[in-house]
Amino acid sequence: MKTYARTLCLRDDPELIETYKEYHRRVWPEVLAGIREVGILEMRIFLLGARMLMYCETTDEFDPERDFPRSNASPKAQEWDRLMRTLQARAPEAAPSDWWSPMELVFDLNWPQHQAG
Repeated sequence: MKTYARTLCLRDDPELIETYKEYHRRVWPEVLAGIREVGILEMRIFLLGARMLMYCETTDEFDPERDFPRSNASPKAQEWDRLMRTLQARAPEAAPSDWWSPMELVFDLNWPQHQAG
């Protein structure tokens, strides 16, 4: 299993943030199918203010450069992506080529140096 964390912002508008949250309470089935089809086993999005953190667990075969884009292959998933982008904003630290920006892992409780005894 592999894990990934990515960050993105929402437009800093309380109404738009609520709209985003409401859409995610009822994600379209085609979007969910595309996510699962590429090898994403778990996906969670956390929100603080307008800053989001997406955490994913994937199969070992998952390649983020190849598979994140493939999750949007269906026309319905592309429509979802276009709609979500009207509510989102690139993180200030993002590279020009990034939308959801990769985050660096700086701590893992399971690293060998953190094991008991």
